[in-house]
Amino acid sequence: MESVNMHEAKTRLSQLVARAQQGESFIIAKAGKPVVRVTAIDSPEPSQQKRIGFLAGQLEIPDDFDRMGEDEIAKMFGV
Repeated sequence: MESVNMHEAKTRLSQLVARAQQGESFIIAKAGKPVVRVTAIDSPEPSQQKRIGFLAGQLEIPDDFDRMGEDEIAKMFGV
């Protein structure tokens, strides 16, 4: 996440707001210390963002996944 100092934020406010509207969050810092995080109002809270299971039903894992290529691996290790 990009950090912008207070003076730069004042100078580029319209550009930064436009980026926030597109979903890019950024931090405004004062004297090098983070003060606020700017995000779009309609963006989901970090606790609301769902990551686990986002590909459910889109991938198919073969039943022998854990044994795939075991013959070649055994040959490489001389077993």
